Amino acid sequence: MPLPRFDRLPAERQEFILGVARHHFAEHGAEAASYNKIIEAAGFSKTAAYHYFDGKEDLLAAVLSGVLGRLLGALGPWVPARDEAEFWSRLDTGASALATHLRAHPDDLALADAAIGHTHEGPWLDWFDALVANGQQLGFIRTDVDRGLLVAVTAAVVRAADAWALAHMQSPAEPEGVAAAVAELDAGKQLWSLLRGLWSGAGASEMDEGSIADAH
Repeated sequence: MPLPRFDRLPAERQEFILGVARHHFAEHGAEAASYNKIIEAAGFSKTAAYHYFDGKEDLLAAVLSGVLGRLLGALGPWVPARDEAEFWSRLDTGASALATHLRAHPDDLALADAAIGHTHEGPWLDWFDALVANGQQLGFIRTDVDRGLLVAVTAAVVRAADAWALAHMQSPAEPEGVAAAVAELDAGKQLWSLLRGLWSGAGASEMDEGSIADAH
């Protein structure tokens, strides 16, 4: 993460530097992006750069942290649902808001999977912990599996589905709007099916397919 001197820069300067870096990482990838070109484009020398970051990996971590924060901001906090239909409706709303954000912010789109993979705990898993806890309280998410494991696997399934959808959104085979719409629709249908299979089992009640269909 940035060194203390970076935090003392004006907020506009911080955002400009991170924005330049984010664009370079999104365009070239974390491995191929040039640290020298990033700091040159940001308007300071390599010597000055080391007053703000320990190096390229430190800068990348700061960029990915910002991306993750915006993804969570698009999702919004998980508000406990009062019943199963409301639960699925809230989940669908959050997923749609996230997809809308990613379509409007191509750099975040390109770095989303890396940002999610960069964190092993913290706010991202906290969001899924609240989600699973709510579903268990409502009685349709299984309780016979360790909750920490269930949360981790749920987050992994959602990450895999998002990566699949993002790849289709970025596909040049179809017009951008069509590809995004098709990917979002297909990912939603398949993700809900995957989650139903993951969450059902011993200790969980049989899910009402009709209520889920009504929520979508």
